[in-house]
Amino acid sequence: MFAARLLRPDFQLSPVVRAALLSLVLTGAVCPLAQALVPAQLDDVTVRAYRIPSGPLGATLSSFAVDAGIALSFQPSLTEGLVSPELVGNYSTQQAVAILLKGSGLEMVLGSDGSYTLVPRRVTLDETAVIGIDKRSQVLPAVYSGGQVANGGRLGMLGNTDVMDAPFSVSTYTSTMMKDQQAVTVGDALERDSSVRSTGQAGGIVDSFFIRGFPVGEGNLGELAFDGVYGVAPNYRVFTEYAERIELVKGPGALLYGMSPNNGVGGVINIVPKRSLDEDLTRFTASYAMDSQLGGHIDLSRRFGEERRLGVRINASSQMGDTAIDDQSRHFDIGAISLDYQGERLRTSFDWLHQKESFDAASRPFLIAQGVDIPPAANGRTNVSQEWGWSRTRDTSALWSGEYDLDDALTVFAHAGGGKSDVARMSDQTPTITNAAGDTSSIPGYYKFEVERYTVDAGARLHFDTGPISHRTTVQVSRYRDLLSRGIISGAPILSNIYHPTDRPKPAIPKPDTPKVSESELTGVALADTLSVLDERVQLSLGVRKQTIKSDNYNAAGVVTTAYDDSRTTPLFGAVVKPWEHVSIYYNYIEGLSKGDIAPSTASNAGQIFAPYVSRQHELGVKVDYGTFTSTLALFQISKPSGELASGVFSVQGEQRNRGLELNVFGEIAQGTRLLAGMTLLDAELTQTAVAANRGNKPVGVPEVQANLWGEWDTSWIEGLTLTGGAIHTGSQYVNQANTQKLDDWTRFDVGARYTTRVDERPTTFRATVQNVFDHEYWSGVASYGAFSQGSPRTLLLSATVDF
Repeated sequence: MFAARLLRPDFQLSPVVRAALLSLVLTGAVCPLAQALVPAQLDDVTVRAYRIPSGPLGATLSSFAVDAGIALSFQPSLTEGLVSPELVGNYSTQQAVAILLKGSGLEMVLGSDGSYTLVPRRVTLDETAVIGIDKRSQVLPAVYSGGQVANGGRLGMLGNTDVMDAPFSVSTYTSTMMKDQQAVTVGDALERDSSVRSTGQAGGIVDSFFIRGFPVGEGNLGELAFDGVYGVAPNYRVFTEYAERIELVKGPGALLYGMSPNNGVGGVINIVPKRSLDEDLTRFTASYAMDSQLGGHIDLSRRFGEERRLGVRINASSQMGDTAIDDQSRHFDIGAISLDYQGERLRTSFDWLHQKESFDAASRPFLIAQGVDIPPAANGRTNVSQEWGWSRTRDTSALWSGEYDLDDALTVFAHAGGGKSDVARMSDQTPTITNAAGDTSSIPGYYKFEVERYTVDAGARLHFDTGPISHRTTVQVSRYRDLLSRGIISGAPILSNIYHPTDRPKPAIPKPDTPKVSESELTGVALADTLSVLDERVQLSLGVRKQTIKSDNYNAAGVVTTAYDDSRTTPLFGAVVKPWEHVSIYYNYIEGLSKGDIAPSTASNAGQIFAPYVSRQHELGVKVDYGTFTSTLALFQISKPSGELASGVFSVQGEQRNRGLELNVFGEIAQGTRLLAGMTLLDAELTQTAVAANRGNKPVGVPEVQANLWGEWDTSWIEGLTLTGGAIHTGSQYVNQANTQKLDDWTRFDVGARYTTRVDERPTTFRATVQNVFDHEYWSGVASYGAFSQGSPRTLLLSATVDF
């Protein structure tokens, strides 16, 4: 951290912060902060002469603090890419600060010790705001000190909303956090959230998740939203190079985003793409990962025109080489272009991205034979996949977005876009562990998948008052389509062992055709209104969406075998009450929607179509904003029905119910110390099952405890040096519904450091991270269908970023 004066080495958490954290943990309710940070009362009497040229904002502020005689500290990431105007003349301190910080979105805050800290300026709602923070969806919420987490995010059709005004549990992770944690994919970044667990394996070809104990991203239809809509994000893996933020809205989101394409109900992951910045940016990052993965990433931002209304952002990245896993290599190329126009009334953007990823000997998840105890995991470097196996994935996507202010209170908006994913691989498929010695049997195969997606929506947002009640109303119509084509040709079984893999000859398997397998269409009409009174201290959100689901399944000859056409209406009720300025208490009831099953051919009622499954969430929580950090506590219950086959008849008899408690702290808890910490306790149960013996059991892949702790500390002895570290803990998980096969609990530790300096007057950051520093051997997670993954090996990550 830059500082005009060295921070005191004996600093510690203030009694106020300790008391506030203890109060939240023990009671779940928090009184207002007794001694909050207050806006800086800078000297407005003494006038000094300044002669500071225009330049990088960080360096300018450091020089200014020395001249002004104030102690100022700030996180370098806050000023990255920002340029200050020149400061020449006689000014009071307050006048000088106003000039230097004009247009930066930053402000100086006075601490109890008399020093100043640079923080993002909190945004105040104005009378014409149509959605939570700004009526323009392109305007992102500000971030907390340290730049890792934003203080708000998009709630689907409700638009951008401050975290204290959202009747949901929301986490928004910034590109700063992704860079500093050296997260390559969205899966890497979400390891920082205790509500999320990755069910994809290290060195694997797909990212998938459990959120609040329910699967998201499994299967061949992508479930990550891009700029608020489904159907655009790459299908199997999303990289962080083109992501400005990753927004996580926990719980079902059928009203907010529409029905998830693959029926996910645990939460919604939304990717906010990088867009052009107010100041020009030219940034290059070089990276290294064990064993010999070398990469480079260029990030360019420019604005053009007299009023700089036209913007372009380009991100390009490439990485290749051997991974830390035996016999495995990986190569990916990414290109992303974002164009935007910011007018007085009209705002539009166009995003295009293309990515290719290839693996040799990609890792695969494991299955376990019935009645076999799960053996201890092998070291994460050990690779059961055959060396001759390969995988190639290609994604291309585009999205146009636009909004127009008809007047100060009414804005219309629209999106149109889609994407295509092509996958080809020839490898040994999911190995089955056959005994306690770790012997495996797998079926090699040549696989081809093609997925096409299309999306379009339109709507309007209106702000108006009825007496003392303010309204923010949104209406939206949407349509999403996808088409899946697939071909598989399998070979003879291959035998190996998880501890001592055996090389087998490459089988001769021909390339398959890719006939159409399924086609789906989701259309919806939604209306929502947020009512507020008492200067928005009491808010009520009401909404309803009618969702129509159409789906056709085809045989190899292209003939429709089963067809599905049904609809459901899902509501939203959310309430926020702010009894004190920094405290929000919220409640929500919201539903999720999943396509109903069709009875299989083995059932006596084969072909019977069942109504869409409706999942229901109740959630009650409290949030406390301390200015530089926030703590939250949430209690929730989600129930989801499912169809099952019993006694030859397929019917809707199953239900999973997850109850949970989530505690989170994020932001700068003390000067120079930042936390991303959370704990999720889950009480999950199969409340209804077709097999009576399974009733009351734990669902597959849902542990009782998930905990995360990630911290950063700006050292006082070396300016610019930050030490980082963290831990992930996951409780034991069952692999089958009978609860006879279980993975052990595990804990992984990471350590790291980064150093921010100037090289040849250019802002430069060096980063180093060691993941799984103790090289712990563990099974990391379980997919809903019972496939479990090997944990990551000890891995060294290095990177260097320089701004030109």
